[in-house]
Amino acid sequence: MTQTREEFEARLRQIGADRYHDLHPFHDLLHGGKCSPDQVRAWVINRYYYQHSIPMKDAAFMSRVEDPALRRQWRSRIEDHDGSEGNEGGIKRWLRLAEAVGLDPEYVSSCDGVLPATKFAVDAYVRYVREKTLLEAVSASLTELFAPKIHANRIQGLLKNYAFADDSSLSYFKNRLKEAPKDVAFGLAWVLDHADTQEKQDASAAALIFKTDVLWSQLDALSSAYVEPARIPPGAWVPGEGLLLAKAS
Repeated sequence: MTQTREEFEARLRQIGADRYHDLHPFHDLLHGGKCSPDQVRAWVINRYYYQHSIPMKDAAFMSRVEDPALRRQWRSRIEDHDGSEGNEGGIKRWLRLAEAVGLDPEYVSSCDGVLPATKFAVDAYVRYVREKTLLEAVSASLTELFAPKIHANRIQGLLKNYAFADDSSLSYFKNRLKEAPKDVAFGLAWVLDHADTQEKQDASAAALIFKTDVLWSQLDALSSAYVEPARIPPGAWVPGEGLLLAKAS
């Protein structure tokens, strides 16, 4: 039975309450100051792969959109990450965080050392957006509904517990507090407008669940590789690699 607009929005929000990656134990370690410097670096390296893939995901989406109004609205998402005149962009801000934790930004941006499972999950998300319906693609982006809370907690926790944390190194998260709400307001309204049958609502909900799985699996991989007992897979970053000090020497 097709849900009302209000019922369907509540269904989507409940998915976030149950499955969003703010519930993952790794975030308790990170935000609580319990991560070692190398664990923080591993998180920065692997999360970068996700950040740098988001504009490619959005470009793949836009290449399939025939409605100019939707393309215009979606275009700002690419600019938010890649940058534009007057906006350095989220990718550059993330590399500033990498430098603050002692990593060589060139090493991080090369994506060398990214965990195989991180690549698998993120690439699957890009492929999902490229191949699924527009409704499913937009629905998958609705994890942004739940992002402001985790960004606020992260800013507070990092500032409290880590010497590298300041306005410059945390600028990515502070800017997302301003950028994400406008994106998600549009995306949510678009999904609620277009998911007008039970079949479409089910597909939309499944897409959002898929995206929460993408985010969760990245943290599972990170924990498996770098939280005791650490099991770093072949080809992944090994502590000591890609550091600014190593480059200077």
